[in-house]
Amino acid sequence: MIVHQFDQSPSILNTFIAEIRDVNIQKDPMRFRRNIERIGEVLAYEMSKSLGYTESEVKTPLGTKTSLLCTEKLVLCSVLRAGLPLHHGILGYFDGAENAFISAYRHHPNNDDAFEVIVKYFAAPALDDKILVLTDPMLATGKTLENVLDSLKSHGTPKQIHIISVIGSKSGLAKVEKVFPKDTHLWIAAVDEHLTSKGYIIPGLGDAGDLSYGEKL
Repeated sequence: MIVHQFDQSPSILNTFIAEIRDVNIQKDPMRFRRNIERIGEVLAYEMSKSLGYTESEVKTPLGTKTSLLCTEKLVLCSVLRAGLPLHHGILGYFDGAENAFISAYRHHPNNDDAFEVIVKYFAAPALDDKILVLTDPMLATGKTLENVLDSLKSHGTPKQIHIISVIGSKSGLAKVEKVFPKDTHLWIAAVDEHLTSKGYIIPGLGDAGDLSYGEKL
Protein backbone atom coordinates (compact mmCIF):
# COMPACT_ATOMS: atom_id res chain seq x y z
CA MET A 1 0.00 0.00 0.00
CA ILE A 2 1.20 3.49 -0.85
CA VAL A 3 0.53 5.88 2.07
CA HIS A 4 0.26 9.65 1.60
CA GLN A 5 0.16 11.28 5.06
CA PHE A 6 -0.16 15.08 5.26
CA ASP A 7 -0.01 16.16 8.91
CA GLN A 8 3.80 16.04 8.92
CA SER A 9 4.08 19.04 6.59
CA PRO A 10 2.99 22.63 7.32
CA SER A 11 -0.18 23.58 5.43
CA ILE A 12 -3.65 24.99 6.01
CA LEU A 13 -4.85 21.38 6.24
CA ASN A 14 -3.43 21.24 9.77
CA THR A 15 -5.84 24.00 10.81
CA PHE A 16 -8.82 21.94 9.67
CA ILE A 17 -7.48 18.87 11.49
CA ALA A 18 -6.93 20.84 14.70
CA GLU A 19 -10.46 22.28 14.59
CA ILE A 20 -12.21 18.92 14.18
CA ARG A 21 -10.27 17.64 17.21
CA ASP A 22 -11.01 20.67 19.41
CA VAL A 23 -13.73 19.83 21.97
CA ASN A 24 -15.02 23.40 21.95
CA ILE A 25 -15.20 23.82 18.17
CA GLN A 26 -16.84 20.38 17.95
CA LYS A 27 -19.92 21.86 19.63
CA ASP A 28 -20.83 23.41 16.27
CA PRO A 29 -21.92 20.48 14.02
CA MET A 30 -22.09 22.66 10.91
CA ARG A 31 -18.49 23.78 11.34
CA PHE A 32 -17.40 20.21 12.06
CA ARG A 33 -19.04 18.94 8.86
CA ARG A 34 -17.58 21.80 6.82
CA ASN A 35 -14.07 21.09 8.11
CA ILE A 36 -14.44 17.43 7.17
CA GLU A 37 -15.58 18.56 3.72
CA ARG A 38 -12.57 20.87 3.39
CA ILE A 39 -10.22 18.05 4.36
CA GLY A 40 -11.90 15.96 1.66
CA GLU A 41 -11.32 18.75 -0.86
CA VAL A 42 -7.61 18.97 -0.03
CA LEU A 43 -7.11 15.20 -0.19
CA ALA A 44 -9.12 14.98 -3.43
CA TYR A 45 -6.84 17.58 -5.00
CA GLU A 46 -3.74 15.68 -3.87
CA MET A 47 -5.17 12.40 -5.17
CA SER A 48 -5.98 13.99 -8.52
CA LYS A 49 -2.26 14.35 -9.24
CA SER A 50 -1.90 10.55 -9.41
CA LEU A 51 -4.65 9.95 -11.97
CA GLY A 52 -4.48 9.62 -15.75
CA TYR A 53 -4.75 12.66 -18.05
CA THR A 54 -4.96 13.28 -21.78
CA GLU A 55 -4.62 16.41 -23.88
CA SER A 56 -7.93 17.96 -24.87
CA GLU A 57 -8.64 21.02 -26.99
CA VAL A 58 -10.93 23.62 -25.43
CA LYS A 59 -12.59 26.29 -27.52
CA THR A 60 -12.71 29.79 -26.02
CA PRO A 61 -14.50 32.90 -27.40
CA LEU A 62 -11.15 34.01 -28.86
CA GLY A 63 -9.47 30.79 -29.91
CA THR A 64 -8.51 27.33 -28.68
CA LYS A 65 -6.35 26.03 -25.86
CA THR A 66 -4.98 22.55 -25.22
CA SER A 67 -5.37 21.35 -21.63
CA LEU A 68 -4.58 18.19 -19.71
CA LEU A 69 -7.88 16.75 -18.49
CA CYS A 70 -8.57 13.74 -16.29
CA THR A 71 -10.00 10.83 -18.25
CA GLU A 72 -10.43 8.33 -15.43
CA LYS A 73 -13.84 6.89 -14.55
CA LEU A 74 -14.25 7.18 -10.77
CA VAL A 75 -16.64 5.52 -8.34
CA LEU A 76 -16.78 7.26 -4.99
CA CYS A 77 -17.94 4.89 -2.22
CA SER A 78 -18.56 6.20 1.29
CA VAL A 79 -19.40 4.53 4.57
CA LEU A 80 -22.68 5.78 6.07
CA ARG A 81 -23.25 7.93 7.95
CA ALA A 82 -19.95 9.39 9.07
CA GLY A 83 -18.53 9.41 5.55
CA LEU A 84 -21.12 11.78 4.07
CA PRO A 85 -19.33 15.12 4.71
CA LEU A 86 -16.08 13.65 3.38
CA HIS A 87 -17.98 12.32 0.36
CA HIS A 88 -19.40 15.77 -0.39
CA GLY A 89 -15.97 17.39 -0.22
CA ILE A 90 -14.44 14.89 -2.64
CA LEU A 91 -17.44 14.90 -4.99
CA GLY A 92 -17.06 18.68 -5.32
CA TYR A 93 -13.75 18.05 -7.09
CA PHE A 94 -14.83 14.98 -9.08
CA ASP A 95 -18.32 16.04 -10.07
CA GLY A 96 -18.48 13.41 -12.85
CA ALA A 97 -17.86 10.51 -10.47
CA GLU A 98 -20.38 7.74 -9.93
CA ASN A 99 -21.47 7.18 -6.35
CA ALA A 100 -21.82 4.22 -4.03
CA PHE A 101 -22.88 3.99 -0.40
CA ILE A 102 -22.54 1.30 2.23
CA SER A 103 -23.69 1.16 5.83
CA ALA A 104 -21.36 -0.44 8.36
CA TYR A 105 -21.62 -0.40 12.13
CA ARG A 106 -20.00 -2.01 15.13
CA HIS A 107 -21.97 -4.78 16.80
CA HIS A 108 -21.01 -5.87 20.34
CA PRO A 109 -22.76 -9.27 20.69
CA ASN A 110 -21.60 -9.84 24.27
CA ASN A 111 -21.84 -6.22 25.44
CA ASP A 112 -18.09 -6.08 25.96
CA ASP A 113 -15.16 -4.59 24.05
CA ALA A 114 -15.19 -7.28 21.36
CA PHE A 115 -17.12 -6.32 18.23
CA GLU A 116 -17.81 -7.25 14.64
CA VAL A 117 -18.59 -4.91 11.76
CA ILE A 118 -22.03 -5.47 10.24
CA VAL A 119 -22.86 -4.33 6.70
CA LYS A 120 -26.62 -3.72 6.24
CA TYR A 121 -27.08 -1.55 3.14
CA PHE A 122 -25.08 -1.40 -0.07
CA ALA A 123 -25.69 0.35 -3.39
CA ALA A 124 -23.03 0.69 -6.08
CA PRO A 125 -22.57 0.75 -9.86
CA ALA A 126 -20.35 -1.69 -11.76
CA LEU A 127 -16.67 -1.29 -10.80
CA ASP A 128 -14.86 -3.00 -13.67
CA ASP A 129 -11.98 -0.92 -15.08
CA LYS A 130 -12.86 2.08 -12.91
CA ILE A 131 -10.99 3.88 -10.13
CA LEU A 132 -12.62 3.00 -6.81
CA VAL A 133 -12.31 5.68 -4.14
CA LEU A 134 -13.30 4.47 -0.65
CA THR A 135 -13.96 7.15 1.94
CA ASP A 136 -14.16 6.59 5.69
CA PRO A 137 -13.20 9.48 7.99
CA MET A 138 -11.90 7.33 10.87
CA LEU A 139 -9.59 4.43 10.00
CA ALA A 140 -9.49 2.85 13.45
CA THR A 141 -9.14 -0.96 13.36
CA GLY A 142 -9.43 -1.38 9.60
CA LYS A 143 -12.27 -3.91 9.99
CA THR A 144 -14.84 -1.64 8.34
CA LEU A 145 -12.80 -1.16 5.19
CA GLU A 146 -12.04 -4.88 5.07
CA ASN A 147 -15.78 -5.68 5.13
CA VAL A 148 -16.50 -2.98 2.57
CA LEU A 149 -13.89 -4.49 0.25
CA ASP A 150 -15.50 -7.93 0.59
CA SER A 151 -18.96 -6.48 -0.19
CA LEU A 152 -17.70 -4.71 -3.31
CA LYS A 153 -16.27 -7.86 -4.90
CA SER A 154 -19.66 -8.79 -6.35
CA HIS A 155 -19.68 -5.55 -8.38
CA GLY A 156 -16.55 -6.18 -10.43
CA THR A 157 -12.83 -5.56 -10.33
CA PRO A 158 -11.70 -1.92 -10.20
CA LYS A 159 -8.72 -0.69 -12.16
CA GLN A 160 -7.22 0.67 -8.94
CA ILE A 161 -8.31 1.47 -5.38
CA HIS A 162 -7.75 4.70 -3.47
CA ILE A 163 -8.75 5.21 0.19
CA ILE A 164 -9.37 8.69 1.57
CA SER A 165 -9.51 9.07 5.35
CA VAL A 166 -9.20 11.89 7.86
CA ILE A 167 -7.59 10.24 10.91
CA GLY A 168 -6.24 6.74 11.28
CA SER A 169 -4.36 4.59 13.77
CA LYS A 170 -1.10 2.83 13.05
CA SER A 171 -2.69 -0.57 13.66
CA GLY A 172 -5.59 0.32 11.36
CA LEU A 173 -3.17 1.20 8.58
CA ALA A 174 -1.34 -2.09 9.12
CA LYS A 175 -4.63 -4.02 8.85
CA VAL A 176 -5.64 -2.30 5.63
CA GLU A 177 -2.20 -2.88 4.15
CA LYS A 178 -2.64 -6.64 4.69
CA VAL A 179 -6.05 -7.00 3.01
CA PHE A 180 -5.95 -4.48 0.14
CA PRO A 181 -4.01 -4.82 -3.12
CA LYS A 182 -0.39 -3.66 -2.96
CA ASP A 183 -0.97 -0.80 -5.41
CA THR A 184 -3.76 0.71 -3.25
CA HIS A 185 -3.19 4.38 -2.38
CA LEU A 186 -4.16 5.72 1.06
CA TRP A 187 -4.62 9.48 1.31
CA ILE A 188 -4.86 10.40 4.98
CA ALA A 189 -4.73 13.70 6.83
CA ALA A 190 -3.31 12.41 10.14
CA VAL A 191 -2.19 9.19 11.84
CA ASP A 192 -2.41 8.68 15.62
CA GLU A 193 -0.52 6.17 17.74
CA HIS A 194 -3.06 4.24 19.77
CA LEU A 195 -6.50 2.63 20.04
CA THR A 196 -8.63 2.14 23.12
CA SER A 197 -9.72 -1.36 24.14
CA LYS A 198 -12.99 -0.63 22.28
CA GLY A 199 -11.15 0.28 19.10
CA TYR A 200 -11.38 4.08 19.21
CA ILE A 201 -8.46 6.23 18.07
CA ILE A 202 -6.43 8.16 20.68
CA PRO A 203 -6.27 11.15 20.71
CA GLY A 204 -8.57 11.01 17.68
CA LEU A 205 -11.65 13.21 17.85
CA GLY A 206 -14.53 11.07 19.10
CA ASP A 207 -17.40 9.72 17.00
CA ALA A 208 -17.38 11.50 13.61
CA GLY A 209 -20.94 10.45 12.81
CA ASP A 210 -22.33 11.76 16.11
CA LEU A 211 -20.39 15.01 15.80
CA SER A 212 -21.73 15.54 12.30
CA TYR A 213 -25.36 14.51 12.73
CA GLY A 214 -26.13 14.07 16.43
CA GLU A 215 -25.95 11.17 18.86
CA LYS A 216 -27.68 7.89 17.97
CA LEU A 217 -29.56 5.55 20.28
